[in-house]
Amino acid sequence: MASDYDFAKAQRMTCEAIQPVKIEKRGETFFLDFGRAAFATLLLPPLESDSPAVKPIRLGEKLDSKGAIDRSPPGTIRYREIQAELSPAGETVLTIPPDERNTGPAAVRLPASVRARIPEVLPFRYAEIDGLDIDPQRCRQLAVFASFDDSAAEFESDHDVLNAVWELCRYSIKMTSAFGIYIDGDRERIPYEADAYLNQLSHYCVDRNYRCARDTWQYLLRYPSWPTEWQQHMPMMVWADMVYSGEEEAFDLADRHFDLLARKTLWDLARADGLISVSSPKCDRAFMESLNLFNDRYIFDEKGLDDIVDWPPGSFTDGGIDERDNHEMTPYNSVPNAFLFASLQCMEKVARALGREREAAVFAERAAQVYQSFNRVFFDRESRCYRDGEDSNHHSLHSSMFPLAFGLVPPEYRRGVIEFILSRGMACSVYGAQYFLEGLYRAGEDEAALALLTATHDRSWWNMLVSGSTVTMEAWDLRYKNNL
Repeated sequence: MASDYDFAKAQRMTCEAIQPVKIEKRGETFFLDFGRAAFATLLLPPLESDSPAVKPIRLGEKLDSKGAIDRSPPGTIRYREIQAELSPAGETVLTIPPDERNTGPAAVRLPASVRARIPEVLPFRYAEIDGLDIDPQRCRQLAVFASFDDSAAEFESDHDVLNAVWELCRYSIKMTSAFGIYIDGDRERIPYEADAYLNQLSHYCVDRNYRCARDTWQYLLRYPSWPTEWQQHMPMMVWADMVYSGEEEAFDLADRHFDLLARKTLWDLARADGLISVSSPKCDRAFMESLNLFNDRYIFDEKGLDDIVDWPPGSFTDGGIDERDNHEMTPYNSVPNAFLFASLQCMEKVARALGREREAAVFAERAAQVYQSFNRVFFDRESRCYRDGEDSNHHSLHSSMFPLAFGLVPPEYRRGVIEFILSRGMACSVYGAQYFLEGLYRAGEDEAALALLTATHDRSWWNMLVSGSTVTMEAWDLRYKNNL
């Protein structure tokens, strides 16, 4: 596997020259709005004066209260002022200085085919150009994307909010493909397994590009992140690739990496009843190294596997409101064990599709054991929902929504579980919402799921649009993640 992201069958990358949708002359400053944020740089036309000039160019994602680019945006929302040297002799492609954090050893670089023309990019929607004698109509946002067919999918309903949310998500998939694999955003430029899985499922629904997801899961097998449940997403990613693409390459790669994928279920940590815990003595450094943790791009020196449930915790938020619904983190945690069941089921399907019937039978047997143990240990008959952990009396949304999404809830328990998660509302992150919705639709609660998709409160996709974003945000709102 390549040490840098330049796979043998690398993405065909494109660079689109996007015209501004709005131009205003504000004193000596041209203000340009390109309509949407993109990983890009700025193409400037030749000066109309005779001599070269050096002037500041400002790029940003957000406007301030006066309608100018916000020069002190909150969190890690992007803003940059760059001194640009322009000439009357020809066009200028703005050189964006690299950011130390997102171009370091752990970060994914732009594909080589892009770097040859555009060494660095910045996500921005707006530009301000001071004191230059140019034709602003000729300015372009040079946006980088993986190959994307804008006509491959369309959606229209009689619900304006749903239509807007669908388009927000469709463009988000296109925009976040700029590095050829699914990264977390511009702050780190690192792929994370769970985020990538959600990108993957969405990508398949808006374009026939299977390369991006496939290259991402190959990268993540070699360069995993730290959360327990993120490891368990890997069989889910590979199975989705096989199902949606049906391509021989997906099957060949699954077969080649089969043993590592099996370890990613974390079954090797199981106690006698099949439940797992990263606090087990079995979760030693040798085991974690067998998963490829502590690799040369690992973002921590010594931190090993750790349960995440959801993100962020309260320490990242305004007022300490976390996205875990106050989930109690116990050694034998319901959420990683729900993912154990889901990943074992995926490995059974992968094995059968590859003709590995003996292994498939083993995974099926393990999943059946986890099903029984999970419901025996975690289901609270009095509360009619699931506990956060073996020794917990707390019941978070997450402890019940993941089992519902994965088919872990027996029919006789289902009504109580559904009523409980509906009572909690969207008490999870944007990541968790995927499984909340899956669980509701799986249980036939389609009206409740649609109400969440079209909600307009501050824990909704509509709120992202109201906030001025043209790409799905990492959190519902800045107050729920202070480094957004």
